Amino acid sequence: MSEIEQIEQSIRKLSVEQLAKFRAWFIEFDARAWDRQIEADQRAGKLDQLVAEARVEYKAGKARGI
Repeated sequence: MSEIEQIEQSIRKLSVEQLAKFRAWFIEFDARAWDRQIEADQRAGKLDQLVAEARVEYKAGKARGI
């Protein structure tokens, strides 16, 4: 059995309360991992083209308010 399958089995055995705690923890864990990846991509210049395109669209008046 793979490690992933073992994790899946363990998760299936959690109580409702334990699953809620795990879910909250995982959401935070995943968000931090995503943030680290975005920061690494930015430092590596992988987002430069997207930033340039966004600036062009903004200057052309194509941006909209939030």
